[in-house]
Amino acid sequence: MPVLLDSGIRRGADIIKAIALGADAVLIGRPYIYGLAVAGEAGVQEVIEHLIAQTELQLAISGYTSIKDLDDTCLAQKQTGIAE
Repeated sequence: MPVLLDSGIRRGADIIKAIALGADAVLIGRPYIYGLAVAGEAGVQEVIEHLIAQTELQLAISGYTSIKDLDDTCLAQKQTGIAE
């Protein structure tokens, strides 16, 4: 069963996290609507281009060449400061 994430996707790093955690795809409802409201079809195109560029940049910074290479090992664990 495909897993789609449709919540909180605002930038490329969010896309990478979702894919790394097992999502097959992410949906970009709110940014899409913002682009549409501001500049119509051209605004939507720009939002999508920016998300793609941000995702590619985050992949490169993380040392990956493809989104297909992502898994949960690329995510750092949050340090709480509480002794276990």
